[in-house]
Amino acid sequence: MKKITKYFLILSVSLSVLLSSCEAVKNTNGTQRGAGIGAVAGAVLGGVLGNNLGHGGNGAAGAVLGGVIGGVAGGMIGNKMDKQAREIQTALPGAQVERVGEGIKLTLGENAVRFDTNKSTLTATAKANLDKLVAVFHSYSETDIVIYGYTDNTGTVDHNQTLSEQRAASVKAYLASKGLNVARFTITGMGVADPVATNDTPDGRTQNRRVEFAIVANDKMKQEAQKEAGK
Repeated sequence: MKKITKYFLILSVSLSVLLSSCEAVKNTNGTQRGAGIGAVAGAVLGGVLGNNLGHGGNGAAGAVLGGVIGGVAGGMIGNKMDKQAREIQTALPGAQVERVGEGIKLTLGENAVRFDTNKSTLTATAKANLDKLVAVFHSYSETDIVIYGYTDNTGTVDHNQTLSEQRAASVKAYLASKGLNVARFTITGMGVADPVATNDTPDGRTQNRRVEFAIVANDKMKQEAQKEAGK
């Protein structure tokens, strides 16, 4: 599955020896991995990583990991997220789609979501690309989405912080205008934090000007998964 990667961050490191020695585990699918690993450390992963990664560094990944419930229910949610990730990649091939824990981290670079220079106004190309995601978001209505805005380091830190918040808000407003439930979305401006490339080159700054989405199960999906897992 092109550009869709699956990783478990700190947890994967701590369990790497165990996983590498067990062929059966290596060949499991998303549901089985979520159930097995979640049963071991779901609560710890959600609490510790949610607190440490959900603020500041690794925003989208931290938000996803903060919602981990683990166990069989977590595995069932993971299976649904596998499907949604594939549909997002099909709808928007240029997106960077990463399965993280029981959710999805979606990164749209400036080539996908572009704004007018030093403004929060979405360009026509940005709107067209967001339109491609609307149908997928509609299909998976039992998810909540956090939108993170990022900038390069050109200009003052305060200005970039405000700009990133405004740009994330613009994305939220546009998606809501397409009929998506606005209550599903929250926004966070990250400003110059967490650069994915150097800010010393034009290409690097372009990569840092991006929008990230953390897609997680909402309370209804979690409750249904836990109920089904209890049968």
